[in-house]
Amino acid sequence: MVTGSDLDESKKAIELADAYPGLCYATVGVHPCSSKSFEAYPQGPDALLVELRKLAEESRNAGTATAFGEIGLDYDRLHYADKDTQLTYFKKQLGLAVELQMPLFLHSRAAAEDFTAILKERLDQLPKRGCVHSFTGSLAEMQDLVSLGFDIGINGCSLKTEENLAVAKEVPLERLQIETDGPWCEIRPSHASSKYLKDAPPLPKAVKKEKWQADCMVKGRNEPCEITQVAHVVAGIKEISVEEVCDAYVYHACLEEEKLADTVTVRGETRYECSDSARQRLDWCARITLDEDRLLQRYIALGSSHLAFSGLLAFRHIVCNRSYRIW
Repeated sequence: MVTGSDLDESKKAIELADAYPGLCYATVGVHPCSSKSFEAYPQGPDALLVELRKLAEESRNAGTATAFGEIGLDYDRLHYADKDTQLTYFKKQLGLAVELQMPLFLHSRAAAEDFTAILKERLDQLPKRGCVHSFTGSLAEMQDLVSLGFDIGINGCSLKTEENLAVAKEVPLERLQIETDGPWCEIRPSHASSKYLKDAPPLPKAVKKEKWQADCMVKGRNEPCEITQVAHVVAGIKEISVEEVCDAYVYHACLEEEKLADTVTVRGETRYECSDSARQRLDWCARITLDEDRLLQRYIALGSSHLAFSGLLAFRHIVCNRSYRIW
């Protein structure tokens, strides 16, 4: 999943999704820290909303954009956009999401009361709900969002402190989405979560960007392959196997939209109903191909875009069964 943080970044995200159909997907929206871009838009805020709607609708219909966002509130960084501006354009963008009936990709920092209240006002009009990504809030805030039907996105920023770990442990597995939020939010040795990485496969060598090679990471940058570390931490805090974490992640991600006629067997147990197209996606998740390898290399080389790489990318197979030689 390649995340849009403003109009231009949303267009770039869609370009990547167009280039890799069925493998990359995009979101369309304006991040709360970019919400001043509405008033700075040459033709005015309403014109930017029209452009966003057009872009989201066209890419949704083409199958390249699967969520509206990243939208929400961030009161930790009011120097980028003041509270009133954020509130105004969060509500207006939610209005677009209601019109388009797209799932939401949401952001909330130090704004839980306003954030949840605004979502509740529109809840009946948002049947597809969505994901509150990079969650760092309290246990009560998490439980409130889950009770409303939203998923919780967990990455390195969600796992910094013991308090964070205690909250993440209580996220129901069926409502937990694993993500990187690259190029930020990596798990660092100073984080409370790092103690759960003892059995995780080692990451590739990290080098300065000037010395980058296809089998290396860029130093100081969170990259897609680091999603495996998030999976191992979640497994550790929940005291379950990483395979169980990956099963839940992959199957819930594939089946959220289509729970129809057929059944899927996981470890000998029938657990979900799904359509033929969803089952085909499940089959794909068990494989990794050279084309996917090349895509990952392209992601590693990019570095400039906001890549919240929550996509599948043969996630379970990579985490549980494979070395990182090609990364």
